[in-house]
Amino acid sequence: MRLLKLFSTIILAIHLNGCGEFFSSEVYVTGKVGEILVVCDDAIWNSSIHSDLDSNLTRFIMPYFPDVATFELLHYNDKNFIGAVKRHRNVLFLTIDQNLKGNKGKLQYRDDVWANNQLVIEIIAKDYTQLVETINAGADHIHEKFEYESWNRIRKRFAEEKNNRIDSELKQNFGVHIDLPNASKMVSSRKNFCRIELPAASRPIEFVGASKQDLGTIFSGIMVYQYPYTDSSQLGTDQLLKARDTMLKYNVPHETPGLYMGTQYNEFVYPHSSQESNFKETINGIEIRGMFEFKGRFQHSTGGAFWSFHFLQPKTNQLVCVSGYVDAPSSTSWTHAIREIQAIWKSVTIL
Repeated sequence: MRLLKLFSTIILAIHLNGCGEFFSSEVYVTGKVGEILVVCDDAIWNSSIHSDLDSNLTRFIMPYFPDVATFELLHYNDKNFIGAVKRHRNVLFLTIDQNLKGNKGKLQYRDDVWANNQLVIEIIAKDYTQLVETINAGADHIHEKFEYESWNRIRKRFAEEKNNRIDSELKQNFGVHIDLPNASKMVSSRKNFCRIELPAASRPIEFVGASKQDLGTIFSGIMVYQYPYTDSSQLGTDQLLKARDTMLKYNVPHETPGLYMGTQYNEFVYPHSSQESNFKETINGIEIRGMFEFKGRFQHSTGGAFWSFHFLQPKTNQLVCVSGYVDAPSSTSWTHAIREIQAIWKSVTIL
């Protein structure tokens, strides 16, 4: 393991020193959330490897609509990989080294190379064929590493920011803590339900294929609610969604009388659920991703995405849910906002 780390350090030191540049570890990463900067020769990028990377690394966070890609790939070669671009949050090197020994390519991982909270991964192979094999064999792990960092960077940034009033209310009513961005606002608070509005300034507005005349705003927030736990039958997806709809019907009304936030059950965006844990892996629970719409006396066209985490609070015997939502026009990128929601529910701890 020590030799592997040493080899990784040497390889990346060559890339670093080759341009004669130095970046302080106190400098934060650049680039948008949801980007991977791929550094390789133009010939490699223009080969079939490009499509291999697309199919393996630009996956979708299901079941959102419009589609939310986990990553977008950007290409740089050694000549234009200079200056501030070297501080990009996610960097993937594709390197052919004819002197590499063995029948398999190598994957090298490094943190904080040119900036704080940066992840650099290098795939090293002795020839083009081995490079393709190594990419395809390691794609799942590479994607997992970059995806973990996507929300964990945000979580760590939020953890540095404090909101004593919200912390106190969450502790008193639910016995939990979550990390939130500065200027988050408690807009509704009861013993079994609260809604927190996230500041729009915590992320940029990114337009996808939109003209400068198109305007859009991302509204997002967090809801925390609880109800008594009786038995494990409550942990089924249908039961959790039914409880969600009940809680939202009475606590999240639309500005139009008679409408409230409810779950979309259309087959194309039907909620997905899985077993998950918080970032410390001290709380096991069920996460559910899906779409919401406003329901009631008549159907309303507006809606958005939600991402929830349900778990048992053993000290109070309550079933607690931390549920984030993103309400945004389809002309904007949802990636950053959805990763913020994920970072927040991942941060939950029981006090």
